[in-house]
Amino acid sequence: MAAPPALGALGLTFTVMRAMQFIGLIIIIGLSSSFVADIVASSYTAPPALIGTLVIACLAEVYVIISYILYWDSLLPLLIATAADFLCLVAGIVVACVVGKPVSYLNCNAFPSKGNTAAFLNSLFVNVKRLGDNTFEWADPSKPSCLQLKSIWGISIAMCALFTLSTATTACLWRRLKCSAPPPPKDLE
Repeated sequence: MAAPPALGALGLTFTVMRAMQFIGLIIIIGLSSSFVADIVASSYTAPPALIGTLVIACLAEVYVIISYILYWDSLLPLLIATAADFLCLVAGIVVACVVGKPVSYLNCNAFPSKGNTAAFLNSLFVNVKRLGDNTFEWADPSKPSCLQLKSIWGISIAMCALFTLSTATTACLWRRLKCSAPPPPKDLE
């Protein structure tokens, strides 16, 4: 097996961030898909926010895997990777805001330990549409579902931080490789 590119601390930082992004996105995919499965099994329609979270996390996961494979083989176009990491950051911000809007109003400790996940999530995202009247009705909430949803929100925020750092790291790697490239030979005609 070939060794990773020898790019010093920046290369190590890129590797560590990609590993953390991989793990965080796997957790978001697992938690979101569990919610969607519970909702569909209860004959409800899954909230668009959860479907969007799942789609964005899956696409970001594929990007993280492919970009690291290309990095390992020294084939990653770092300027394009910088732009792609920035797009993942923007998508992560959107997910954190959309999921966080209703979740920020929840007090998980006040909920019972058992409830109906599908009815709770349906009521949660319906309440977002009427935030102006400050009256919320949570249908059959449960503490585990609430904590699971808050986990998705928290990890989405962590993904924003990681994609911010990986955007900066890939830009620095690009600059480093660009400056260290030998000048083109002079044409002596």
